[in-house]
Amino acid sequence: MSLDSLLRIPVFALGLALVAGTIFSAVSTFILPRSARSRLNHAVFGSLRRVFNVLLRWTATYEQRDAIMVYYAPIGLLLLLPAWYILIAAGYAGMYWALGVPGWQMDFRLSGSSLLTLGSVSSDSFWVNALSFSEATLGLMLVGLLIAYLPTMYSAFSRREQAVNLLEVRAGSPPSAVEMIQRFYRIHGLERLNDYWPVWEAWFADVEESHSALPALVFFRSPRAQHSWVVAAGTVLDAAALTLSAVDTPISASAQLSIRAGFIALRRISDNFDIAYPADPHFPKDPISISRGEFDTALQVLAGSRVPLKPDREQAWIDFAGWRVNYDTTLLALCSLTMAPLAAWSSDRAAPSS
Repeated sequence: MSLDSLLRIPVFALGLALVAGTIFSAVSTFILPRSARSRLNHAVFGSLRRVFNVLLRWTATYEQRDAIMVYYAPIGLLLLLPAWYILIAAGYAGMYWALGVPGWQMDFRLSGSSLLTLGSVSSDSFWVNALSFSEATLGLMLVGLLIAYLPTMYSAFSRREQAVNLLEVRAGSPPSAVEMIQRFYRIHGLERLNDYWPVWEAWFADVEESHSALPALVFFRSPRAQHSWVVAAGTVLDAAALTLSAVDTPISASAQLSIRAGFIALRRISDNFDIAYPADPHFPKDPISISRGEFDTALQVLAGSRVPLKPDREQAWIDFAGWRVNYDTTLLALCSLTMAPLAAWSSDRAAPSS
């Protein structure tokens, strides 16, 4: 028995495995309604990020960096399709060779012709034609799925950004938790905060679902350079934590639920990128990035605006840190990952993106 005959079965199995793995990557990206790891997607986006990091070395301002990074996620998403096509073409070429199609050049021509539905190369073998038809079907399905996938992604993006844009009205630009509490106190009264927390609880739940199932959304940047979904999340979480710990108002269950929804969302999204965080954090065993001096300064600003504060500042600090420790690590890590704009208590202390 010749060497070629001995190799046909393992080559066919290898080609089939390559095609199956590529289909799994596509299904994980396009169809599966939950988070699923794809090494191929990670490799494509990771390699592209290194290219963009080289380009960022030539920038001097954040606006220039943002103008470059705005293309990162769309290009990465579009590169997935040719990456899938190349792997599927290689896998089918191996299977064609195993079924007796002579010569690797002919195998690749047949595979490319079938995948792109050109029909320029054909075969008289029933099994080869069956494989060819299946490859053509996969090629059409991938294009169709990508076309159907984009409206779903941009719908989730639009919902996310609507809340981020509205936050500027209530928390300034860049947003600040202290500014948010001040404006509510001056305009609406602090009791209206109880109507606002459920809005963000629902937002956190939506972001968790969409950004876990569609990880590329994490990197889609806001239309304005100074806006960021990660910074907006941190601002609302800090505002809720300050309200619960330091502002002299009745305890708000909706604020507590909003914080819980927020740190769960940030953790679930962080899991997609292997970001480490304490599973059950407790202060002071697990420190936070906010210092006691920064906390006291924030309370002084609120007191200057006549916001009613609780008299026990020490307990207020302990309570605030107890809330913040739940999302401190993931917030800073996501700020770094997404290269978020500079904002207090979030991206201003995040590690430089790499």
